[in-house]
Amino acid sequence: MNLKSSENDMRERSSFGSKFGAIAAATGSAIGLGNIWRFPYVAGENGGAAFMLVYLFFVIVIGIPMMLSEFSIGRYTNRNTFGAFRVLRPGSKWYLIGILGIVTAFVILSFYSVVAGWTIDFLKESLVNGFAGRSSAEIKTGFDSFVESGWRPVFWTLLFVAATAFIVVSGIEKGIERYNKILMPLLFLILIGLGINSATMEGFREGMSFLFKPDFGKITGSVVIEALGQAFFSLSLGMGTMITYGSYIRSRENMLTTAGSVAVSDTLIAILAGVAIFPAVFSFGISPTSGPDLVFITLPNIFQQMPGGYVLSILFFLLLFIAAVTSSVSLMEVVTAFCTEELKMKRRTAVLAISLVLAGTSTLCTLSQMPDSPLKIAGTNLFDFFDNVSATYMMPVGAFFIAIFTGWFFGKNRLRGEFTSGELYGTGLFPFFLFLVRFIAPVVIAVIFLSKAGWLKL
Repeated sequence: MNLKSSENDMRERSSFGSKFGAIAAATGSAIGLGNIWRFPYVAGENGGAAFMLVYLFFVIVIGIPMMLSEFSIGRYTNRNTFGAFRVLRPGSKWYLIGILGIVTAFVILSFYSVVAGWTIDFLKESLVNGFAGRSSAEIKTGFDSFVESGWRPVFWTLLFVAATAFIVVSGIEKGIERYNKILMPLLFLILIGLGINSATMEGFREGMSFLFKPDFGKITGSVVIEALGQAFFSLSLGMGTMITYGSYIRSRENMLTTAGSVAVSDTLIAILAGVAIFPAVFSFGISPTSGPDLVFITLPNIFQQMPGGYVLSILFFLLLFIAAVTSSVSLMEVVTAFCTEELKMKRRTAVLAISLVLAGTSTLCTLSQMPDSPLKIAGTNLFDFFDNVSATYMMPVGAFFIAIFTGWFFGKNRLRGEFTSGELYGTGLFPFFLFLVRFIAPVVIAVIFLSKAGWLKL
């Protein structure tokens, strides 16, 4: 008896229509604000090229195997992240990891939509040339005032939620796949254009030296942990998105090339973001360790001082918006797949219900940043609390148990069948993959968790 056939019902289920569509969608999920907003300043704070080499190592050794693990769970079961564990281990408590993934996706989406709303406001400001004649201090004051103003950022947040819902409600092929096939190439083109522009700047050589000439003396325990965390979180692992997207990958597709393409694209985007940003930073005498202010305060000030800065500013914040929406679509799809498959809701009804609840939680996250807001948990405003609890606890815990499940409970023969797409690809790599998932990934993820939680100092 074919276990896979017996576990999967015969109902029609959507899937990605092409290999490129699958890669574009999964890449869109992985490529988000973390690549373009977070990666440059984290690299800047941790030694540039030295950080990047450690980051690339962990992408290969941990990121790709974990992505393949999630793809395998999703494709084998053809289920959402909750249903997948129920199919593979009926009667057990493993479905709780699926529930954790769904909750994690929604929690992240709640505060992520707020930051994405900021990108729309900055895109609007760029279009009307609103940064012209303003110093960095004035831009910072304006940004802080905007974030703390309450209902102004709520408007942009809700607009972003609506844009996400519009794509998700259209379905897998006609919505998620179609828009990612348009937006991902556009994102690459914009970044390449910004990178070419950076090559004309006085600080180009210094910026490239910072980004690509490693100083191994800067590799400390904290740098290793930061690189490990960035590689892990950048690929959208531990929150159910790759399980959900894996369930839409056709059974004969080569998952190895899909995962490899996603990892390469994700890393390339992060590097291109550095190429686009650091020459400008060095050209205008700004510290590359400017932190989160680098994107929302420093860069707008730099753009207005350089030739063609008006157009560059528009392109950059359009780039941020595209990166944000492709990631948010994958997060909403995690919850949508659960609602349609487990609660038997129609897609339109599910997306509407999710969007309404999300509108409420993201509004609360936005309002929690107002001065003296009572919207706090354990003394932390709701926005920061959601950010911290998802990154520090929910994602690492989810990923840890996914690694344990894949390595020890999935079933070696089942896992081999999915990894090799029925013995078609990568048969010689499977033992190495299994070793990494069983023995290396859980330890590494545990180190991330303990470090992020403050229980381990390196």
